Amino acid sequence: MYRQATKSDASAVITLLFSAIGNIANTLAGTDDDQQAHHVLEHFFQQKGNRISYENVMVKEENGEVIAFMLTYHGSDAASLDQPFIDRLAANGVMAPVIQREAKDDEFYLDSIAVDPNYQGHGLGTEMLQLFERQASERGYDKIMLLVDQDNPAARKLYLRQGYSEDGSITVSGHIFDRMVKKPEIT
Repeated sequence: MYRQATKSDASAVITLLFSAIGNIANTLAGTDDDQQAHHVLEHFFQQKGNRISYENVMVKEENGEVIAFMLTYHGSDAASLDQPFIDRLAANGVMAPVIQREAKDDEFYLDSIAVDPNYQGHGLGTEMLQLFERQASERGYDKIMLLVDQDNPAARKLYLRQGYSEDGSITVSGHIFDRMVKKPEIT
């Protein structure tokens, strides 16, 4: 069953988030220490009005445990959702603009998606993409976007199979990602 995330999902979702975004999590948290970054991101997850807030997350539950999640928001909200991270980084002496804007103002963005390794290979990634597209359609968004790591051909293949097309590339935390876009069916 898919459901809206709650604050109590913080630990499970942030663990999966680390598997999805790697060192980008450290960049957001402003620390190279994974344990400290996990703690910082759990705190942000439990707050409203930021990029990784529970408000922006859907989870898949199996036997009472979170086994997958997706994090989405509209590109026009990106700056305000990133501001709490920028403020924290600045308060800790990190003055460089380290948070890369990923989505354009006219795009509904799938920021992150991850499935617990024990449940991979059972179509959950495809299910979540379909859920993402339904959300976009229900909200009236006519353009959706996600990033795929150039070093992840399996994910690229899935997105191409689902009708996404390439739309340039972007570097985030030292990794090159391709932008993948699609026009969902509006219902």
